[in-house]
Amino acid sequence: MQTEINETKREYIKRINHVLDFIEKNLDINLSLEQLSKKAHYSSYHFHRVFSTIIGENLNQYISRKRIERIASILLIGTNKPIKELAYNYGFNNESSFSRAFKKYYGISPTRFTTERKNILSKIGIEPFTTEKYICSIDNIKKWIEMNAQITVKELQEIKLAGIMHIGEFDKIGNMYQRLIEWGNKKEMLSLSDFKAITIYHDNPNITQISKVRYSACITINKEFKTEGEIRPLTIQRGNYVIGNFEIEAKDFPKAWESMCIWVLDNNYRFRDGDYFEVYLNDHKTHPEQKFIVDICVPIEKHGKNSKAPNKENLSYHNRSVKQDHIQLNYHQLIGYMKKLRAFFHKEYASDFILGTIYQGNPDFSYFSLTTEELKKQKLKFVIIFNHKMMCFTICLSGQNKSIRKKYWEMFKGSNWSTYHLAESINSSLSIIDHEIIEKPNFDNIHILTKQVEAESLKFISEIRGILEG
Repeated sequence: MQTEINETKREYIKRINHVLDFIEKNLDINLSLEQLSKKAHYSSYHFHRVFSTIIGENLNQYISRKRIERIASILLIGTNKPIKELAYNYGFNNESSFSRAFKKYYGISPTRFTTERKNILSKIGIEPFTTEKYICSIDNIKKWIEMNAQITVKELQEIKLAGIMHIGEFDKIGNMYQRLIEWGNKKEMLSLSDFKAITIYHDNPNITQISKVRYSACITINKEFKTEGEIRPLTIQRGNYVIGNFEIEAKDFPKAWESMCIWVLDNNYRFRDGDYFEVYLNDHKTHPEQKFIVDICVPIEKHGKNSKAPNKENLSYHNRSVKQDHIQLNYHQLIGYMKKLRAFFHKEYASDFILGTIYQGNPDFSYFSLTTEELKKQKLKFVIIFNHKMMCFTICLSGQNKSIRKKYWEMFKGSNWSTYHLAESINSSLSIIDHEIIEKPNFDNIHILTKQVEAESLKFISEIRGILEG
């Protein structure tokens, strides 16, 4: 009887996996219960019950969640398409119904998610790979990579795999690999000379709750086969990947993934649709320090002709174009300079200030914060901002939240102090007091520009600190 139950369950999993793959590839079309039931070769009534039992959500809940997550992924990366168009493309009748569903799932509106993006993820109950949590600064990430990883960019050939899909419960993965290897040995499917154990992530942990992340434990195989119960064929497509080779403890996997994503952005590559996966190169139990030797693989697009890393000459050329009111600086070049600026402040003033990471969630501006231990207690910080549209640097005093900003805004408003510009209203501003550092900065000489930003920023900070800490 137990064997019959297991065989039945395996058949259920096989058919549901087929449907999940179809849903994943067709979120932008009508997905009816009748259509998907036929894909699984079940009646609509039976399919609905089986799906809910295996997945833990009913079909409508699952499809709605996957569509919301797909749109959130697009918004997270950045898009020119309006939210209304994305909502319509992914099956929502109108923008308001999508907004309600999005807010119910994430706790915030899609508009706010779009403007604040990565900075808001930690506040909505989804655990992102954040620099704030794992590594205190971009500089430390780079040092950590140098100490723990060798990174290469290469084209990988197609990889044929056998895999078991699972949702959440990452502690189950060891047992999944054991079942795969036992099956592979029995079927003589394992290539012992080139055997690899691989985990493929089908969902983005930045968007999908960890308990709902869909992943597959996989092993390489030496011949093709048809799905057998829970074990199914999978293929990693040929393509370009950034590959980081790490020797790390289990607790360092989130840090390794974060560092890989930072490296991709820092080196001006673009992510592409494809499988994000880990290749395990040892049995960590036999390692003298119980460490994993692993390749982390991130799919990227090939560098185009205009994808060169930012440098002085490129900035100077675009700066001249700005003077002629032709075009603005390239976004990646501006971010490149902001990284250099932050690195300068970190090098010169690490003992004086606690520096925040660079915010890149909006194409119109980028910034990083500086605060002191004393100001941190008051929940205040200084922020150096570059407005990409207006082409100007500003610095402001800001607070951790609206109530803090209002408290200090009212304090300054009630005084006769007027050295710097006070925000007109705290309701529409993250700034309490601000000061324009440089209008139309000259990128022909990065050294002089950085010194100008340094001098004006320190002057502003010194005068405000004199009042707040005096």
